[in-house]
Amino acid sequence: MKSLKDILYKVPMEAVAGSTAVIVNEIHFDSRRVQLNDVFVAVRGTVVDGHQYITTAVKNGALAVICEELPSNIVNGVTYVQVANSQTALAYMAANFYDNPSANLKLVGVTGTNGKTTIATLLYNLFTKAGFKVGLLSTVKVMVAEQEYPATHTTPDSLTINSYLHKMNLEGVEFCFMEVSSHGIAQKRTAALQFAGAIFTNLSHDHLDYHKDFAEYRDVKKVLFDELPSSAFALVNVDDKNGQVMMQNTKAKKYTYALKSYADYNAQILENQFSGLLLKLNGHEVWSKLIGNFNAYNILAIYATGELLGLDVQENLRIISELESVSGRFQYVVTPKKVTAIVDYAHTPDALKNVLETINSIRTKNEELITVVGCGGDRDKTKRPVMGHIASALSTKVIFTSDNPRTEDPEKILEEMEQGVEPQNFKKTMAVVNRKQAIKTACQMAQPNDIILIAGKGHETYQEINGKRTDFDDFKIVSEFLTQLEK
Repeated sequence: MKSLKDILYKVPMEAVAGSTAVIVNEIHFDSRRVQLNDVFVAVRGTVVDGHQYITTAVKNGALAVICEELPSNIVNGVTYVQVANSQTALAYMAANFYDNPSANLKLVGVTGTNGKTTIATLLYNLFTKAGFKVGLLSTVKVMVAEQEYPATHTTPDSLTINSYLHKMNLEGVEFCFMEVSSHGIAQKRTAALQFAGAIFTNLSHDHLDYHKDFAEYRDVKKVLFDELPSSAFALVNVDDKNGQVMMQNTKAKKYTYALKSYADYNAQILENQFSGLLLKLNGHEVWSKLIGNFNAYNILAIYATGELLGLDVQENLRIISELESVSGRFQYVVTPKKVTAIVDYAHTPDALKNVLETINSIRTKNEELITVVGCGGDRDKTKRPVMGHIASALSTKVIFTSDNPRTEDPEKILEEMEQGVEPQNFKKTMAVVNRKQAIKTACQMAQPNDIILIAGKGHETYQEINGKRTDFDDFKIVSEFLTQLEK
């Protein structure tokens, strides 16, 4: 329990009706969760406007209401605070409520289109193996030291973030690595966090259903770096032209990494095989179990971050050589008959291109590369023909199938993907709407030494069709089919 006045510290207030000296229990932005003596923050969302539920929140016992527009009906005994932006207010209120937990550990944010989950998770594993208590906020899971919690969003709401960071404080966590999405930044979920560092991976076509255009998407990512303090570090991939943009206005200490450009941290790929990568990182050779050019960038980013956060160079390299691939990120199985099945989260054109080019750079070209891929429903439609083009151009056979159709007609999604296929590649492709059947078909087509790529869902263990989620695990399903076929 805290006073409303303390919770509102650093929140710019435009008008107040009532007393801020009242003691409140909890903060909520969902009116259904409000109980006696709680604070309700009316947030304008993309679908629902919380201002419509102020009356409900007061009936449920709200002692205070934070809003951008004061209601016409002011209830006696309830404090109303008008703010310019409820999302920003919620972020600062959440931080104040949980005693600003991000200030009590070293929080590092990872942003970019691809690589966020891999880098954040590998950093969690790296620092855990180095003997530290570590936290993780990722698309796949939340870790508070050794305790695991399910993840609901890439970047959770600000109350959830600060609640987990508070748990980390209680557990003595020293470092936390966090994925920071463009949605999270745009919706001010990270506004009141104190970052010790931020990493930029790359920027490519994604989320243009939410952001108006690519420039807006880029500029939203840049906000993370614009708001870093001078005590923090900014680590950016300068092989991506947007890397320099990220650093333009930052007060943080600037560091760069690259495979192709001059940078503070450089890597050379000496060997690239299905068994792993041999890299030279700033002059030091290291073998990694991870595969592909895109993972060379990820490994370089975690090596640089480890050094910037004080890890001994030799220990850093030793642990990097022990790290395993992240669930659903180039996760593979090889059968006794030498069929290789790879499951990857690649759901953007750039990510799909990277994975397919990696496989093609390793394979001998005497075997088939069979790709199973779809696109999510109710999401950016402009990338569908691009994904279809890339899959058909870089594979020997392609099966277009459902990803998470959500509320869209899955056949229509596949038709939009097929529009990107060039005439010379038509014969390579087929459409199988049912994802399980598509995976089974790929397994039946595969001969010894062939490679199957199942792209798009990666770590997800569900499929969403018409608002209903059912159990669905790409890696489990392809493993079972291959086992059955080889009996």
